[in-house]
Amino acid sequence: MAVLIAAVVTGVMVLRHDRNGGDRADAKPSPSASAPSASPSGSSGPGGVKPTIAGWKVVVNPAHGTAFDVPPEWQVEAPTVFSGYSEHGNPDKALIGHTAPAFYKSQWCRIDTDGDGKIDDFALASVGTKGADGAKSTDEVAEKSAPTWVYAAYTQPDKSVVKWDKPVKYTTKAGVEGSYVRSHSEGAKKSNRCTGDGQAIVFGFKNSKGDFVAWDFYGRTGVPGAVGDDVIMRVLSTVRLSGTPTGQPQL
Repeated sequence: MAVLIAAVVTGVMVLRHDRNGGDRADAKPSPSASAPSASPSGSSGPGGVKPTIAGWKVVVNPAHGTAFDVPPEWQVEAPTVFSGYSEHGNPDKALIGHTAPAFYKSQWCRIDTDGDGKIDDFALASVGTKGADGAKSTDEVAEKSAPTWVYAAYTQPDKSVVKWDKPVKYTTKAGVEGSYVRSHSEGAKKSNRCTGDGQAIVFGFKNSKGDFVAWDFYGRTGVPGAVGDDVIMRVLSTVRLSGTPTGQPQL
């Protein structure tokens, strides 16, 4: 078990092994610090950034100079919070992750996955942003990240059930140009009631410094209350540049 400490009072990030083949990092309150409170709908984010959709919440990532909006029922974490997945059986090898995440129904499914008496929480969906060092195009950013999210979160160690589409050119309402790729799984192993198929949509673009960045959505599919495509695309439409990127966050 690996532990990542978030800066200031953002809490402790604990990597937990999931029986569907991966390890996920979840935000847990630190015993010595208060947990981050979910921002009220319509409130401003870091730097006074406001949502562009009335009544929604804004998610700001100063490290990458980005912002986007999520519906009011989503839980917005601090920019210094990291959420991601590591390789099955090797928690020190991160497969993929993003910072400044927001979660939809963070306790959608609760189960003691390994029988140690501790309850693990599974979110129904999550969004965030990440860097894409080394990428040469927005197509490459999206095409590499979308299948990786599905594999890491839902299908490990089976890559054969991960499917993805070709990159699609897209421009957000704020004029940010890039490409997105859709990926999903078909037949992910259901090792417990919390596991199953999922999907991801990744939008690759450049921030104000010209660095490649990825906006990531991933969530369960085929279950009651799964996030619909209309909501996903509306959130994606709000992606915008926000301030000068500060670089990688201090986790």
